[in-house]
Amino acid sequence: MPTREGSPASRTYDAVIVGGGHNGLVAAAYLARAGRSVLVLERLDHTGGAAVSTRPFSGVDARLSRYSYLVSLLPKKIVRDLGLDFRVRTRDVSSYTPVERDGRPTGLLVGGGERRTREAFERLTGGEREYAAWQRFYAMTGEVAQRVFPTLTEPLPSRAELRRRVDDEDAWRTLFEEPIGVAIEDRFTDDLVRGVVLTDALIGTFADAHDTSLKQNRCFLYHVIGGGTGAWDVPVGGMGALTDALAAAARQAGADLVTGHDAVRIDTDGRTAEVTYRTADGEGVATARHVLVNASPRELADLTGDTPPAPAEGAQLKVNMLLKRLPRLRDTSVDPREAFAGTFHIAEGYDQLAAAHAQAAAGELPAAPPSEIYCHSLTDPSILGPDLVSQGYQTLTLFGLHTPARLFERDNDAVRDELLKSTLAQLDTHLAEPIADCLATDADGRPCVEAKTPLDLDRDLRLPGGNIFHRELAWPYAQEDTGRWGVETSHANVLLCGAGAVRGGGVSGVPGHNAAMAVLERPAD
Repeated sequence: MPTREGSPASRTYDAVIVGGGHNGLVAAAYLARAGRSVLVLERLDHTGGAAVSTRPFSGVDARLSRYSYLVSLLPKKIVRDLGLDFRVRTRDVSSYTPVERDGRPTGLLVGGGERRTREAFERLTGGEREYAAWQRFYAMTGEVAQRVFPTLTEPLPSRAELRRRVDDEDAWRTLFEEPIGVAIEDRFTDDLVRGVVLTDALIGTFADAHDTSLKQNRCFLYHVIGGGTGAWDVPVGGMGALTDALAAAARQAGADLVTGHDAVRIDTDGRTAEVTYRTADGEGVATARHVLVNASPRELADLTGDTPPAPAEGAQLKVNMLLKRLPRLRDTSVDPREAFAGTFHIAEGYDQLAAAHAQAAAGELPAAPPSEIYCHSLTDPSILGPDLVSQGYQTLTLFGLHTPARLFERDNDAVRDELLKSTLAQLDTHLAEPIADCLATDADGRPCVEAKTPLDLDRDLRLPGGNIFHRELAWPYAQEDTGRWGVETSHANVLLCGAGAVRGGGVSGVPGHNAAMAVLERPAD
């Protein structure tokens, strides 16, 4: 359990951090290690925010990464700087996308080595063209990743500076200036290959490939630059292993972490701030020179009394499952242990994604809901108890696309059930046995499946409209109102250190690092 000395109201801190999610813990650890006095106020009974591991199924020894589940954007610099006891494992297979062609089940397996991937492309598309285009395209994004990712923990570059850093006008136009759909359609001809490329632009983002706002491009960029490689890795021990390590680092450095403390108001004159909080025992006030808010811009505005930002909206269905065994596939050329170890794409052909977006934009649930699945326990079985491992149990995590929060407003529970049923039915079209036959049961005999809609995430985690990025992602360069680090607000001593900061989103720790750097640039007194 978190510990603290005395009451938060008994002293003035250098920094009070509102919210004990992973970004708040990163900021706390950096500031405390620099000798600043730090208090973290967390409203829940545990730290970690959305990056936690839990046992969602009664009586079952399986610790699932309940909300956030893969690591890409966490810089090694943060792990090294904070001395974190935390590891990730790579996945040998990047993705498998099943499809039916000429009346037979087949698919595209990406991974297992260059030769195997090339052969998979050739079997699917009947030639070498698509694979050659794939290589050229991802060689380009890889170069951009190596140039852009290091800037995330530096002061914001200007647009011109970042463009010079990219040093490739074709890549800049492709990723920063024209809808990603243009590049996909120019470079690829196969519908399935096009869809696989597009999915990185849609994770948590409700957009068409040709949306002129380019929000799909911003989503795509963040998904392909992580770590300078774009690889999405599995956290050993589950996502909670990261936030446990961060909490330990913050405490060891001297930060006070208190749970069950719900911040309800921030009052500031620009030099000193007071944070009013509520606990089970009543109300209190913590005083600080700086306040770092590890919450959404909506929550920040509510705390300070400022004008709230434009409404945000999530667009995903998150499903956690525990299986007695992996299901057999209709495509018998692929081992299920490989297909599910990477990202298993469902109903994500290019035309299918466009149709699903159009239906959802018209206020209807997609007839063929697109989604992605992966199996954490294939790469890291430590999240399962020894008995479950010996019996062959596996976890599945599903992330559904193109289901905006507005679709659930009429009846969240009923629409969730309807969408879950149709999403699993889409998965079943590629299986040789129904997924329901493979589900484990909990101590009460109920199937081990848990689904969360955008409205559920808003209720449980205060994600505005269930948006996993807290608001639309921003370009990773300075604009008129972004400030030096992308964490500044209209109040001089109040900073935003959550996913809604510039260069926020995903499990990265970047906003926490940048908010801490912004504080440390200022005099301690």
